[in-house]
Formats: sequence, structure tokens, C-alpha cells
Amino acid sequence: MAEFVYPPVIRAAITAFKALDLRIEIVGAEHIPATGGAVLVSNHISYLDFLFAGLGAYKGGKRKTRFMAKDDVFKHAISGPLMRGMKHISVDRTDGQPAYDEAVKALREGEVVGVFPEATISRSFTLKKFKTGAARMAADAGAPLLPVVLWGTQRLWTKGRPKNLTKRHVPVTILIGEPIELTPQDKPVMVTRRLRAAMTEMLDRAQREYPVKPAGPDDTWWQPAHLGGTAPTPEVAEAEDEAEAVAKAERRAQG
Repeated sequence: MAEFVYPPVIRAAITAFKALDLRIEIVGAEHIPATGGAVLVSNHISYLDFLFAGLGAYKGGKRKTRFMAKDDVFKHAISGPLMRGMKHISVDRTDGQPAYDEAVKALREGEVVGVFPEATISRSFTLKKFKTGAARMAADAGAPLLPVVLWGTQRLWTKGRPKNLTKRHVPVTILIGEPIELTPQDKPVMVTRRLRAAMTEMLDRAQREYPVKPAGPDDTWWQPAHLGGTAPTPEVAEAEDEAEAVAKAERRAQG
């Protein structure tokens, strides 16, 4: 089924990117393994990140990435059939074990599985704390970790900002790092630290080498605070995330 659904979706996305004249730069495509399982690990700054992270893997080696995503997306009338048709993996946040098992099975069968280890969009546009699931499933499946960093996607649609899906000529950087091979002796916590350190360096490079700067004082929102932008600091962003989580829990309790 995925071989019927996935290619048209990829073609539609590429057509849309061309129509908007997005200036997509993919660096490190040679690191995409031609065959075999791999855990693609991406930072998360936009609601569109799965499209661009998946594009990097597809352009680099014609690999179709099966992303792990919260089950709400699979319940949606429009996105649900597409997500299931492309063999993405539904994650129930109250019980993630079935999704984990499905991901490990896919890796052992030679699939590329996409993971956002921050679990949610980073409002600060810096890396949040990483969960260890990506490292654990890579170890269980005997697959490498493939670090990917995106920059520029937040200018199209991100948390707390109106979406601007018709914005033209936006540069988007996709950096693909060297695969991280695991050994049976590696501990998931230490591997996760190593992975996050590598992606921190990659993200810093992508941010500093990004080809455009904010157009003026009203356009600094997409720059991280440590580079002079007005995005919230990691501490403020974490407080906002916590407040949002409390509000959601209260709504569920009332509903």
C-alpha cells in the first residue's frame, strides 16, 4: 500500500516546494544508507518538519521514511488515511510500547524510521532535551542513528505563530550528519548525549550559515535568542510548554 500512496505524496510536496520557489539546500546526502534499517533523528522546529526531513532521505537515497507521530494525526479525517497509507507509525502517548515494537520491526526489515527525540516543537529553536527512544530502538534493531538538522522551516509554520504556507523564496537547510553506529555495550543515555552533541553542532552551523537575516525588528521572531533573535529562551520556552501541558490536562479532565 505504501508504495502506491507514498510516491504521489512525495511528488505533490516537491511540486509545492517548486511552486513556492523554496531554496532547499541538502548537505550530507551521501550519508543516507542505500539499504538497510536506519533511525533518522531530526530536530523539531515546524509542523512541516517530517516533509523536509523525509525529503532529505528521499533525495539522498530514494529512501522512504516511516515517521513516528502522535495518534491524533492518524485520527484526522484527511491526514489519517495518508499517514496509514504511507506506513507511518502511530504513537499512543499513554502506552508507547506497541509503537516502539512496530518501529523496531520496521528497522529490522530494512526501513528508515523517523523520530523527533524532542517529542514536540521547540519554541526556542534550540534543541530541547532528547528522549532515549531513538537510541534504544537503534540498539535493539542493530541499526545506525542518522542525525538530521533542519533550519528555515519554522518560517513557514511553527508553534505560536500564524502559518504562512504561501511564503515564497524561503531558504530551507537540511543537514544530514554521519551515521552513528552502536555497539551492544553502548548505553542509550550516553548514546543520546553523543547524538544531541552532534546535532547541536550541526544546528549551530545551519543557523550561522543561513543565507538570509531578519528583514527588520518585526522579523526577528524566527531567530534564537542567543543569536540576537526574539524567540523565547530555552528556559522561557520550557515554562510555556509546561503551562500548555497543564492547560491540556485540565481540558481533558473537564471533557
